[in-house]
Amino acid sequence: MTEHSRVIAALADVPRVRFLPADVRALAARDAPLPIGHGATNSQPWTVQFMLELLHVPVGASVLDVGSGSGWTTALLARLTGPTGRVRGVEIVPELVAMGRRNLAGFEQPWASIEPARAGVFGLPDDGPFDRILVSADPGEIPVELEQQLAVGGRLVAPASGVMWVIDRDADGWHREPIMGYRFRFVPLV
Repeated sequence: MTEHSRVIAALADVPRVRFLPADVRALAARDAPLPIGHGATNSQPWTVQFMLELLHVPVGASVLDVGSGSGWTTALLARLTGPTGRVRGVEIVPELVAMGRRNLAGFEQPWASIEPARAGVFGLPDDGPFDRILVSADPGEIPVELEQQLAVGGRLVAPASGVMWVIDRDADGWHREPIMGYRFRFVPLV
């Protein structure tokens, strides 16, 4: 199965509508970001698909989902890793942590969880290293703290100042590649 096919299957199995507040559920099929409260959005489906395909999530991977919001990307990542994987979402807004946890609970994926972020700390440094890191908010520049949580052989996908970046780590260090030809708008990573 191709990476594209795996991601499309995950998107079908984990419908966006189940991660949206009631007042915007009728718009779930719209290919646009939708508000989920507290200044956050549920990302545009095309963008989520694009990022997941870049991430190349293998079955059994340990994955960090930074800016998990309503829990949609956490559930998608858990679908891609399967039960032999481990997915940790992290979110700074307490109300969104609660929302994401409720939404995630409906998918029976005990290998996935959402944790509250600690102020001034990027990601979950005590839980790494991670094989894959997905960042769904724009930090302006890729935080070194997140790169350091990446396992050797791992990959990080994140927007920075409107450009999507793929960062791979090997035994020699980190290799950063901007994906040109697209511009992205995300809420700021705080």
